[in-house]
Amino acid sequence: MSSLLRTRLIVVLAVLAASFLADAAAMAAAVDPLPTGTRFDYQLGGVRDVPSDVGIVVRDRTAPPLPGHYNICYVNGFQTQASQLRFWRRHDDLVLHRGGRPVVDSAWEEWLLDIGTAGKRHRLAAIVDRWTAGCARHGFEAVEFDNLDSFTRSHGLLRRADAVRYARALVRGAHRVGLAAGQKNLAGFDGRRVGYDFAIAEECGRYDECDAYRRHYGRAVLAVEYRRRDLAADCRRYGDQLNVVLRDRDLSADSVRRWCS
Repeated sequence: MSSLLRTRLIVVLAVLAASFLADAAAMAAAVDPLPTGTRFDYQLGGVRDVPSDVGIVVRDRTAPPLPGHYNICYVNGFQTQASQLRFWRRHDDLVLHRGGRPVVDSAWEEWLLDIGTAGKRHRLAAIVDRWTAGCARHGFEAVEFDNLDSFTRSHGLLRRADAVRYARALVRGAHRVGLAAGQKNLAGFDGRRVGYDFAIAEECGRYDECDAYRRHYGRAVLAVEYRRRDLAADCRRYGDQLNVVLRDRDLSADSVRRWCS
């Protein structure tokens, strides 16, 4: 290859890269940002009405959004849901296996998805993109992709880099359909690097991780606690700097729901 041709190729690739980055930035700018100055409710275990000072609601992708509110659609992007095992058995090669058995997140009895190769990440992202597009069609403003940290439970079969590459694809899919994207788990990771717009921090008070999320997202952090003393500690430490709700671990529709006073 001549030096002139090489120079032209470099220029073309630089232009294409700049165009891609500009398009990605434009898509991210088009999403509705997470509101501030309002409380939120976390309703994955069943839906219900909210008090008038709650403006943000998180619901499962199979539930309807709440009209007049900023609705976040829950999607388990990195692991399976118990209700979807029949679906994943039909896509068994996309489930992570160890010794011939699915690798299980024992805390929630969920199978880990196999994001260990580019081909599998591409196929998994196509599935999750369809769910994300469904969230957009039903009227959600944002989506949270759960279990970014699944690689830490993979017995070394998955790497952090696999999760980051896959997360970038999921965020791109969310922005493509006009949804803001939320990072879930992996405290300390700057999800803005792959385009995340906000974070949902589960039990960050209990595990002293709230500052790790706030460092990267500022006020765009929604904290869920499951113990009263953790809610109290968050409220004392952060006051109005952290949007926090106390829920029961099953997130049931008729159980505890409290905020900072």
